[in-house]
Amino acid sequence: MKKDFLTYQAQTTPHPLGIEVERAKGSYIYDTSGKAYLDFVAGVSACSLGHLHPKVVDAIKQQLDLYMHVMVYGEYAQQPAIEFSKLLAEHIEIENATTYLVNSGTEAIEGALKLARRYTGRQEIISAHRAYHGNTMGSLSLMDFEERKKPFYPLIPDINHLHFNAVADISKITTKTAAVILETIQGGAGFIEPQNNYLQKVKERCKEVGALLILDEIQPGFGRTGHLFAFQKYKVTPDILVIGKGMAGGMPAGAFVAKNEIINSLSDHPKMGHITTFGGNAIIAAAALATLKEITSSTLMQETLEKEALFRKLLQHSLIEEIRGTGLMLALIVSSEEVANDLVLKAQEEGLILFWLLFEKRAVRITPPLTISDQEIREGCKKIIQLLDEIEKKPVN
Repeated sequence: MKKDFLTYQAQTTPHPLGIEVERAKGSYIYDTSGKAYLDFVAGVSACSLGHLHPKVVDAIKQQLDLYMHVMVYGEYAQQPAIEFSKLLAEHIEIENATTYLVNSGTEAIEGALKLARRYTGRQEIISAHRAYHGNTMGSLSLMDFEERKKPFYPLIPDINHLHFNAVADISKITTKTAAVILETIQGGAGFIEPQNNYLQKVKERCKEVGALLILDEIQPGFGRTGHLFAFQKYKVTPDILVIGKGMAGGMPAGAFVAKNEIINSLSDHPKMGHITTFGGNAIIAAAALATLKEITSSTLMQETLEKEALFRKLLQHSLIEEIRGTGLMLALIVSSEEVANDLVLKAQEEGLILFWLLFEKRAVRITPPLTISDQEIREGCKKIIQLLDEIEKKPVN
């Protein structure tokens, strides 16, 4: 299988990890030889309820018996999409919250950028240094990482940057600004949390000058931080909320959400200001609805904070300089890039899935399913400490 994978599928890197997957369930992925891998990554935060959660699977099967795709997004009333959007509105603080369902986080970012420009009539978008919002052209334009951007020039114009958590930079937001877009917690930069009411200060400045605040909750959303969305922890409400990843329990989904007055500006002048064929697909929406119901009706969010405390207690080692993040969005910051690489690769050999972050090369991602058990946490952390002991003893070349 791996040979065909490398031959017939486009690759994102020269050396993919290449596990030959046969099945997955709960907190484990199994390869074609039957080897089990404890999953501390959850599809990069996407499998919020683990693999093959029975309520998500049942919702998909029930919807399959009714219909799959019937019409492009926004034309027909379809119960799973309506129920998801209604339930989401009940759990967030956005007034008259209206949801535009799309296919991925990066498409949701594209829609949010278009919405901000359309609603305000302005062009400038301000994002943060070391931001990551996706890889389509608009999302890529928001980065300040030239190595990733330059091969694809020209990108969209009128993008400027501020430093995350730098209050002095807030003055860059002016009456020319359509929107400020920030990750509520910076992901690729190393799971950087906002400090000293930073997001509230940005929101106040946006309000002063008539700009919109877009918060990217693609990664921290859906219970991963102990709140349904991280902005609720930091007590600030965005004008436009962008979601994805863990939204549908491992199925491909994304959305952007704003109050009705804002989001409906995409429906006219021009009509169909944003269109998508498969956004709001009934199967995906059914999975999203089941996921949202489970997260909001269970104790998973409370347990997430308890599990964070267990990770922090168990992951103490001289090669771990700090643990960043909150809830089950954690990053081990180790002593060097080499240690991070060794740990991720050796862990896979030992049946534990870890992964990297995009910009912070000393970081090792820990974003397991919210459903992971304490025993599984203990098992995985024990392996991490054992591997770090081995790495520490390794002769220096």
